[in-house]
Amino acid sequence: MKRHLILSLALLAAACGKPASDVMQGYGEADYLYLSSQDAGIVGEVFVREGDAVAAGAQVFRLDPERLSYGAQSAEAQRSAAAAAVTTAQAEATLAERNYARGAQLASQGFYPRARLDSDRSARDAANARLAQARREAAAAGAETGLARERVNDLAGAAPRAGTIEQIFHRPGEVVAAGQPIVALLPPENMKVRFFAPEEMLSQLRVGETVNVSCDGCDEPVAATISFIAREPQFTPPVIYSLDQREKLVYLVEARFDRAVPIRPGQPVDIRLAAND
Repeated sequence: MKRHLILSLALLAAACGKPASDVMQGYGEADYLYLSSQDAGIVGEVFVREGDAVAAGAQVFRLDPERLSYGAQSAEAQRSAAAAAVTTAQAEATLAERNYARGAQLASQGFYPRARLDSDRSARDAANARLAQARREAAAAGAETGLARERVNDLAGAAPRAGTIEQIFHRPGEVVAAGQPIVALLPPENMKVRFFAPEEMLSQLRVGETVNVSCDGCDEPVAATISFIAREPQFTPPVIYSLDQREKLVYLVEARFDRAVPIRPGQPVDIRLAAND
């Protein structure tokens, strides 16, 4: 009798401890933009602080340009030398063309040796070949100069979008490798929530549909659009504190916002279907 009573109480407690709810648990997550330089160097200046709101195009950091400036000056000198070589080759080609034209006219009148005319033709062709080569070298030097200037300009990192400075990884004086993040930027449209839906709720979730997200500090639920639903189930991660949810397999779902929201990365949130809220 005592055994049956204990079993009955256990079943009753299990039934009472499993609430029938359409609330799903999740957390905020961000897709950060990691701003870096395409070249290695020393961080010269950081123009922002963590938490600053920046506009698109605002300068965020700058690497010390001294080292790459030497390369830009060298490329500019080579470009100038190549341009001078083109001018010289152009003058030589013009003179050779005139000499050949004069010789051809005299040869047609019988006053110019054939061998001399052949020599003038060879000289003209050689001068034109040198001119073509000088122009190619000038074009290459111009491209090198443009690349060197761009490398110097790229040392100044600008915000590609408006957003908030979430983290600064390197400070002035520190050496960074090419592509190494210096600042993390969070545009408001890159904020999303990840939540976990039990199998019985999958039929009510569709990519493109709206859910309502609630959080501590949110005055009212915030609408978000489902952007991803996992095809395979997984165990609910420990960040979700519901024992009911942790005891079974769930499906990862992501939803994105179309405006700035008070939800922060890592913050626990509750998600309800818009139709049921």
